Amino acid sequence: VSFSLEENDRLGVIGVNGSGKSTLFKLILGELIPDSGAVYISKGKTVGVLKQDDAVTAFSDVEQNMTAIEVMYNSFPELLRIEKRLSELEIILHGEDTESENYGRAVSEYSALNERFIAEGGLEFRGRCASTLLKMGFDSEAQNRPFSAFSGGQRTRLALSRELCREPDILLLDEPTIHLDMETILWLESFLASYKKCLLVISHDRYFLDRVANKTLCIENNRAKLYNGGYTASIEQRRIDREIAERHYKNQQKEIARQEAYIAQQRAWNRERNIIAAESRQKLLDKMERIEKPENAPSGVKISFASSSPSGNEVMNLYGISFAYSESKLILQNISFGVRRLDRLFLVGANGSGKSTLVKLMLGKLFPTSGYIEMGYNVDLGYYDQENQNLTPSNTVLEELWSAYPHLTELEIRNTLAHFRFFGDAVFLRVRELSGGERARLTLSKLILSRTNLLVLDEPTNHLDIDSREALEEALENYDGTVVIVSHDRYFIEKLATRIIDLESVSDGGGFYDITVPKVGEGYAELCRERERREQSRSDLAEATQPSMSSAKEQYLKNKKEIADSRKAMRRIEKLKKEAEKIEAELSLIDAEINGDAAYDYNRLTELDEKKNALEERLFEIYEELEG
Repeated sequence: VSFSLEENDRLGVIGVNGSGKSTLFKLILGELIPDSGAVYISKGKTVGVLKQDDAVTAFSDVEQNMTAIEVMYNSFPELLRIEKRLSELEIILHGEDTESENYGRAVSEYSALNERFIAEGGLEFRGRCASTLLKMGFDSEAQNRPFSAFSGGQRTRLALSRELCREPDILLLDEPTIHLDMETILWLESFLASYKKCLLVISHDRYFLDRVANKTLCIENNRAKLYNGGYTASIEQRRIDREIAERHYKNQQKEIARQEAYIAQQRAWNRERNIIAAESRQKLLDKMERIEKPENAPSGVKISFASSSPSGNEVMNLYGISFAYSESKLILQNISFGVRRLDRLFLVGANGSGKSTLVKLMLGKLFPTSGYIEMGYNVDLGYYDQENQNLTPSNTVLEELWSAYPHLTELEIRNTLAHFRFFGDAVFLRVRELSGGERARLTLSKLILSRTNLLVLDEPTNHLDIDSREALEEALENYDGTVVIVSHDRYFIEKLATRIIDLESVSDGGGFYDITVPKVGEGYAELCRERERREQSRSDLAEATQPSMSSAKEQYLKNKKEIADSRKAMRRIEKLKKEAEKIEAELSLIDAEINGDAAYDYNRLTELDEKKNALEERLFEIYEELEG
């Protein structure tokens, strides 16, 4: 594998689960040593990384006792150190003994440290930390919540927020969108699409890759090839490359067969000139550079949901559902809608809007605070859990599936597992040893054998590679039952949705919107259109209800602004006067040193002269502003 990246390159890394994407990151980070070849990173470049297990490993023991905002601040240790030292120096500078040697040294150190603090972003890093957390779904309450109270998904988002805020020269992100809602993914896409440094991202989100990446590295069959453009462009180029390679291979095979037939014919005639011709042609054939037969793409999963007997037309009805974990923690409020046979119904909304809670209510794992749910006739329900909690860690893959369906033969179980890329000894792996993608495929293998007519899927595409997602999409397209899906995967929604329930969190009003998709294949586009219509309607209503201000109120506000501006100007003048006094004191110290200890030290005199010129220039600027 060979490739190179420059500043401003944004590389999407794709390939099936197990192809080596995370291993490539470990090689770049130096966590693994390559058997051959080498990785080169330009000197002085900072590197940041988000790994799949960062919810567990990214935070120190000290950070686990901090709040979210403190964790963010802690990722800037040098700025915190400088800030602390500046505070210590300010105490010395506010002392009365301005003539002492310590005071002079403190002035010099403060000036140098303050310049460095400002240059390295010290004035804005705290605001940037809070802003990044807010955009990643942490409101002011969550920012001050202790780290120990966060879920695994929230911790992963916090780890991602920290890396984005640091803005390293080289940023490596492994599956950054898994625990993000649609709104946060859109913000992250916008941020990364304009990232001015080098980015490498492993992702199976096709929309995300198309918007963020300007190059794509495809890892396949132990090799990698670099393409220009995002996912869609790379897939098209891969298809063309494969066709060309197959055509070249077939053409060469035809030519080899033609030459071998000619050689065989000449040898059959067995005359001297025929033997010479055959040997001459054989030498040319031996020297021919043989084209390797193009390898097939890694085998994808094969998914086919078989339903049991059909349900009634009304699969499920929800009447005025509300749910609260406590009096102060209302999650859902007055939700009513029906699920009809053959619906492919998607539940969408921001994190915290209650999607997973609603699914648990549908499954009977939770009971509504008010309202009720009515199941239809002959409904047989199968459930996919996004955390794969229905798996037994101590079981082997084979035992896990067989224990769920003991009436099947071992051959039938192995055939099913083979469809999900569990071949040979892989069926004897323990569940606890499996990756996230492997656990997801095992859960799906259990589900396809269940023969249910209602599938409830909670984030089914998380941890699945692109090939597996496409296989799942095709299987659900051909499924003759009803599907309810929680998902943030826009490609998945676009392709499959026939209806969408768009939930709003209680803090935003707690409403829900039942959207019918007029044309299958335009689910996400219809969701966007509906949200735009809703936003425009709210904007129009706000404008219509905005009361016109009286002239007296306008004058009052104008006077209020003038007074505020005047106070601001006075504070500015006071600040400038203090700065002028400080510079004048520092210039006196420099003059004393020029005429004293540094009088015969040329290097020191040059340094002091440059510093004096800079201070005098700033002092003149202050005088001009004060006079103005």
